[in-house]
Amino acid sequence: MHAPPRVLVAEDDTDMRRLVVETLRKDGYDVAEAPDGGRLLVKLAREYGMPGVEAATDLVVSDIRMPVCTGMQILEQLRAVRWHVPVILMTAFGDAATRERAAALGAVLFDKPFDLDDLRTAVSALLQRRE
Repeated sequence: MHAPPRVLVAEDDTDMRRLVVETLRKDGYDVAEAPDGGRLLVKLAREYGMPGVEAATDLVVSDIRMPVCTGMQILEQLRAVRWHVPVILMTAFGDAATRERAAALGAVLFDKPFDLDDLRTAVSALLQRRE
């Protein structure tokens, strides 16, 4: 039996983070969480460059506007180092430029509020594609 996919959720709104984390855990994922962009960056940096560890995070779900680092800044850095872990971004402030940038970097963007079933479907599809 293999381990469930590991999803890293970063969201500075505690209630929103809890909702997303609990939803994904109910679906059987191993979910780690970060309360801001800085902690997300630290968690990802610990994995980057360590032999055999890059695959520890199978998917990142992140708010865009967070303290320390934005989800978009982290996505840009992941792509700059050619780390192609799937990323879902969430925002209450989506505009055309944000949507275009996210798409260009290969991320899926959800506008808040969104249907949790849509998020669950996107997570499943991205993880299946990664396999």
